[in-house]
Amino acid sequence: MNDGIGLKLGWAALCILLAVALVLFLLQYKPSNTGAGRGKKTDEDTASLNVKSVVTTFRGDPRTSRAFTWYSETKLAGILQMAKGNAPDAFDSEKTVIYEAQTTIVNTKKYGKQYSHKVEVTGLEPGSEYIYRIGEGKEGEWSNAAVIRTEGVEEETFTFLNVTDSQGVSKKDFAVWGRTLDSAFAQFPDASWILHNGDLTEDPTDEKAWDYFFGIPSDWLSRLPLMPVTGNHDEIDGESDRFTAHFYVPDNGEQASNPGTNYSFDYGHAHIVVLNTESNLKQQTAWLKQDLENTDQTWLIAAIHRPAYGGNMYKKLDDWIAVFDEYGVDLVLQGHNHEYSRSFPLRGGEIVQPEEGTVYVTTNASGRKFNEKKEDQFYHAVHFQNGKPMYAGITVSADTLTYQAFDIEGKLLDGFVLDNRKK
Repeated sequence: MNDGIGLKLGWAALCILLAVALVLFLLQYKPSNTGAGRGKKTDEDTASLNVKSVVTTFRGDPRTSRAFTWYSETKLAGILQMAKGNAPDAFDSEKTVIYEAQTTIVNTKKYGKQYSHKVEVTGLEPGSEYIYRIGEGKEGEWSNAAVIRTEGVEEETFTFLNVTDSQGVSKKDFAVWGRTLDSAFAQFPDASWILHNGDLTEDPTDEKAWDYFFGIPSDWLSRLPLMPVTGNHDEIDGESDRFTAHFYVPDNGEQASNPGTNYSFDYGHAHIVVLNTESNLKQQTAWLKQDLENTDQTWLIAAIHRPAYGGNMYKKLDDWIAVFDEYGVDLVLQGHNHEYSRSFPLRGGEIVQPEEGTVYVTTNASGRKFNEKKEDQFYHAVHFQNGKPMYAGITVSADTLTYQAFDIEGKLLDGFVLDNRKK
């Protein structure tokens, strides 16, 4: 009798264990969220669809166009499908459009042959949402859908994020980069786009690092434009092809510069000029003057990697500083030093009143690497090393430019307001 009860209990325990194992198995292989918007993409999705490193950028007018870049391991995955709206059933509309990307081969020593796909979508309506997905054009074989929004016709106020030096190698490195963006968007949920001041990865030829850079925060980078600045870990010995293969940016820079490393664009009341501190500096100076001469935007913002006025000064940029002074550039966003610094308003190498000068900021780093704090300089209004990843939210209207810098934990560490009415 006791043996029978024990046998029954043993079979019952075995059945329970088998049931638990089955549930765990099913949970492990549960399909991921394939909806639009903020649904997370998984490594399994990326691998099965052969699409990775998806990023969107501005190339033309942000009100009516948007550019996209992605990588794959086969040439076929070069199709982008887009429809107006923000729900997956929008793809059933007769107005759904198919775009075939420009595809180039990227030969890597370690990871074999890969393909870079780029496409610019034009003719969009201002202030509108569009849903898109990427694949080979076959029914049922698409990447997760994501939703973008074009700039409004009269977007009086907007916010963008500024980050720099996510520079890393491992998945652990870029997990920090992903958490930095998560914190930034928690603080600024309505941010329209991201400006990255260079050194995106440690080695631009390491495609695995790019997989992590784009893949971990793919929820953000597939929807909101990331505008890149070229750093010394992005262009090495004059070569930047592996870096620029990942972005499709405006083709309006100095013609002798490496394509994709020097450009400008407008958004709202701001004109943003992106310069390459790694090569062709003298030619870019003439281009910079012409570019600033041709804009009538209220706010002038420059983005560079090596700092003109950061933890220290980069003397090769003296000619650029003179142009910033001449045309009244309001804000210069910088990277490279892996520490936080903000200058007083400067003009002609001297501290001046806020409405008379340019403010230079280096927003520490958005990854795991930090440098020791350099010596304080006469131009430092704020200068510290907190040893934590940081980001800034910059809100621009017709009258004011408001800058706020936070650490990854959401603590406000610095801020200032520039007032156009006092100029």
